[in-house]
Amino acid sequence: MPKVLTAGRPWHVILLFAVPLLVGNVVQQLYHVADAIVVGRVLGVDALAAVGATGSLLFLLLGFAWGMTSGFAIPTAQAFGAGDLDGVRRSVAAGTMLTAATSVVLTVAAPLLAGPALRALQTPAELLPMATTFAVVSFLGASAIMFFNYLSAVVRAIGDSRTPLIFLTLACVLNVVLVVVAVPWLGMGVAGAALATIVSQAVSVVLCLEYVRRRVPVLHVRRGDWRAARADLGRHLHLGLPMGFQASIIAIGTLAVQVRLNELGSDAVAAYTTAARVDGLAVALLASLGLAVSMFVAQNHGGGRPDRIRAGVVQASWIAVGGSVLLGAVLVAAGAPIVSAFVGPGEERVVGMAAHFLLVNGALYVVLGVLFVLRGALQGLGHTVVPTATGVVELVCRVGAAVVLGAAYGYDGVVWGNPLAWIGAVVLLVPAYVRAQKRLDLAPVTGGDTPETFVLEGPAQGSAVLDTVVPDVDAVRADPGATPWDDDPADPRWDVPARDGQGVPAQRCADPEERLSRDRTTG
Repeated sequence: MPKVLTAGRPWHVILLFAVPLLVGNVVQQLYHVADAIVVGRVLGVDALAAVGATGSLLFLLLGFAWGMTSGFAIPTAQAFGAGDLDGVRRSVAAGTMLTAATSVVLTVAAPLLAGPALRALQTPAELLPMATTFAVVSFLGASAIMFFNYLSAVVRAIGDSRTPLIFLTLACVLNVVLVVVAVPWLGMGVAGAALATIVSQAVSVVLCLEYVRRRVPVLHVRRGDWRAARADLGRHLHLGLPMGFQASIIAIGTLAVQVRLNELGSDAVAAYTTAARVDGLAVALLASLGLAVSMFVAQNHGGGRPDRIRAGVVQASWIAVGGSVLLGAVLVAAGAPIVSAFVGPGEERVVGMAAHFLLVNGALYVVLGVLFVLRGALQGLGHTVVPTATGVVELVCRVGAAVVLGAAYGYDGVVWGNPLAWIGAVVLLVPAYVRAQKRLDLAPVTGGDTPETFVLEGPAQGSAVLDTVVPDVDAVRADPGATPWDDDPADPRWDVPARDGQGVPAQRCADPEERLSRDRTTG
């Protein structure tokens, strides 16, 4: 993965940076695919539909929590980029306290609300017991899911994107093994599928903590940091809460779709759930490109290279179009055989309905690809209004399709919710980006050293996932001797004294590497 995105051919730099993001997104989708295949083949279509019926509720609550934990890591990245090692530890302490508090609330309250919430969503009676079981077990393990997401975000905040990917891959492999053992061998049903995901992520949390203990002393929190971090709780909530609410905007739209599907019966729920698993893999590929564009634009905007922004967005758009056509062709041509792997024999109606979903969505992936690129570009420029507005537009389109088209055309009408949401969002994004690019064209090419850190507000992916773009703090210079701190030892930030193990101010270090070394020794 390139450390600096302000040099090299834009399309090449963007593709290289997108690869680890792509792998991470695909691995995340494999969690759900593994559960769906085993549950559908072993327990039947009703069990698969029951798991699918919980998706919107889980996303509403856990998605809000995921967005919050991503926001909690932003001050960590900013402090690390400024060379404020004390601030890094305080930020980690504050984020940990808030993550723990949110986990307790979810673990206690969410299981109690699962049954009533699923009934309010009009979950079919034959699916309600299994759906409630799956949701309750998932919520009981919310702490493992939240802390895995938070630890991954913190490690990425200090410039390490590979380690979270390794732990995520290990969690996915373990999840597949455990779900195969728990469902068919131990006969634990849908509860076993939920438990497999929780246990695999809990193991990854332990591994990530051990990695931090052994290899990342800058994240070692001291006793005094816990007390000092209380003053930072408000700032972390100020960043985390909006990220959580932005995730909830999308989740509300999926809830409306879920209600309409539940009214259409278990076959409609099973078909939509199965197709959404396959669709999620394709969307993850395009979403990775959008996130890479966000990072590329953020660094080049901070580095004073508007010329590279224009070239990068244009080239990324062509890559998105080409990739969208290829992905769409695969799903249109092979949708039915792919879906058949998820369900047992004799479910031709479910397969046909799921294949229709993939046909409609796959044919319009080009729109989604352009959406990801343009929204990523605007977010990388630090724009907040239009990207957030597109989330609202997607919500309105999905709810409208579920209520209006669903009532008129049934399942076929609900299927059009995603494409209509994409089209509505692109209608806003195209003129917004054109205006932004015109303003950029008036700016001189000045070059620069270290790109600014941008907090992305608004959905970063068209259907589900929220993220932030924080430029790689290792990318201070292109030379191998670059440090994550400002190059100028005379920078006034270095006037903040380091402290020894007893909290006593030490002498100022002119050399950032010397300061880091001393901090490791005293930590």
